[in-house]
Amino acid sequence: MELFRASKPTVLVVDDTPSNLALVAELLKNSYTVKAVTNGVKALALAEVEPPDLILLDVVMPEIDGYEVCRLLKAKPGTRQIPIIFLTSSGEVEDEQLGLALGAVDYITRPINPPILLSRVRAHVADAAYAKTMRVNNEYLEFEVTKRTRELAALQDVTILALASLAEKRDADTGNHLRRTQHYMRALSKHLRLNSRFTEFLTDETVELLFKCAPLHDIGKVGIPDRILLKPGRYEPEEFEIMKTHPKLGRDALLHAGATSGAMLDFLEIAKDIVYSHHEKWDGSGYPLGLIGEAIPIPARLMALADVYDALISPRVYKASMSHAQAAEIIIQGKGTHFDPDIVDAFHCVANEFQAITTRFNDTQDELETKAHYLELAL
Repeated sequence: MELFRASKPTVLVVDDTPSNLALVAELLKNSYTVKAVTNGVKALALAEVEPPDLILLDVVMPEIDGYEVCRLLKAKPGTRQIPIIFLTSSGEVEDEQLGLALGAVDYITRPINPPILLSRVRAHVADAAYAKTMRVNNEYLEFEVTKRTRELAALQDVTILALASLAEKRDADTGNHLRRTQHYMRALSKHLRLNSRFTEFLTDETVELLFKCAPLHDIGKVGIPDRILLKPGRYEPEEFEIMKTHPKLGRDALLHAGATSGAMLDFLEIAKDIVYSHHEKWDGSGYPLGLIGEAIPIPARLMALADVYDALISPRVYKASMSHAQAAEIIIQGKGTHFDPDIVDAFHCVANEFQAITTRFNDTQDELETKAHYLELAL
């Protein structure tokens, strides 16, 4: 007993002469499911509702001829992949060239030679089936690649947030600092795309990576002793020298992660620049390397301004918070000394956006008290 029989491929035959339809249907019936219509309008409607595996199409027909039917079929996404073979009594080369130019796969002249018709139909149905299988496989692969890419992006985001949170939990001053600074970075970088110095670097992908990597800027602080990191006041000179090692500690951790993975991924490269160089200053007076001007990586230059601005508007045990206007004035005074002049100009243009970000992610009293309690327990 036969449990399964594969369905026959479907061939749509379009011809305004009933005898021609009958002849072709008789030749194909043993191997194919044959559907026959007598004009182009019916052919277009049927092909759109039930796309066949192949169309045998007469050229000379009333209402619309075969060439126009072919053109309309090839113009629609749902029917453009159907192979079309023209059947015609004309043997003119120009007619054949026109049919092929419109997208037909073959051109058969009458009187029909049955073996030739069957051979060509069989070949083109097989080709179409293979092409369809390839399209389905490619669509599946694209779906899987897209899915995997999303999964990797989500894993990357989780990894970044986990690392950043680790540093945040050990720093009593952070509050919503990480959220604010990443939004400052996005505001600055989007505006700087209009500047020819930054256009090439600040692609859509890079702007997004800057936003994601900004919270990592102080991950090196996990290597700073609690007696210094959690000190409720200003550092002594020797303590500050220890604190100044946190960029290298963070950079080394990211380098190790890159080496372990076998590649320095784009987000690790940007994160490394931010972590290691965000305390550098435009005039060379920063740390850890004393880099000057353009030698400071762009991500670090952006982070430097975002980090300083947020430090100014945030309260500390050794200072009160500044107003936006006061912080903005200090940033502007640092143009060409602490900060890249063009980045300061960008800040001036998006200063209102900075202020809105500060308001949106303002530290609540509960958050500040929780941090203070953690500090007391740690000490």
